[in-house]
Amino acid sequence: MNKLEPLYSGKAKSVYLTDDVDKLILHFRNDTSAFDGEKMEKLERKGEVNNRFNAFIMQKLEEAGVPTHFEKLLSAEESLVKRLEMMPVECVVRNIAAGSLCKRLGVQEGMDLSPPTFEFFLKNDALHDPMINEYHIRAFGWATDEQITAMQNLTFTVNDVLKKLFLDAGLLLVDYKLEFGDFHGQTVLGDEFTPDGCRLWDSETRKKLDKDRFRQGLGGVVEAYEEVAHRLGVPLS
Repeated sequence: MNKLEPLYSGKAKSVYLTDDVDKLILHFRNDTSAFDGEKMEKLERKGEVNNRFNAFIMQKLEEAGVPTHFEKLLSAEESLVKRLEMMPVECVVRNIAAGSLCKRLGVQEGMDLSPPTFEFFLKNDALHDPMINEYHIRAFGWATDEQITAMQNLTFTVNDVLKKLFLDAGLLLVDYKLEFGDFHGQTVLGDEFTPDGCRLWDSETRKKLDKDRFRQGLGGVVEAYEEVAHRLGVPLS
């Protein structure tokens, strides 16, 4: 399989076409951003850590019956993935109150949420990813009823699988976002699952081990990602 021209370059990843119309190459770069790209920095080793972390998580989800776009690792920073027709929505599940939820609703960070909350957001940096609901998704044709149901069900399946996986490693899965796409009629998990797109706290100390370390200027961002990876048993070399 040959790597062709770039298809898309985001804030932290680049996507390349291949000579197989159903496959893409996902390149995890060392770039790190926050606040819709207002804060940006390059962090050594981050691309490799996230690539290997994502591969590990996607394989665990596949084993649990969640269809994903991940195919295989190609190199330290690149993976082969299925080419999906992405839906422009983000699915967010929160197990513990943190981040924007606290600001919007005035609740205290660290409050356990039972049951977990589920929210849809429109994937649009220019609009700062506004919250939307199922009616918006239907009205604007961003996904079908069947796709909406599949996204919700798969997102909660991911929660069941990963909450236990992380807790067994002494970590709390605070919240996370997922993106889905269509692959020949099947709703499939796309994008990534890394500490860039979720919040992870130490279960005893509640030390933050995710991208909030970058957002809040706490330092040790990649070191925190590596700590999470080591606890899970993710091979980093």
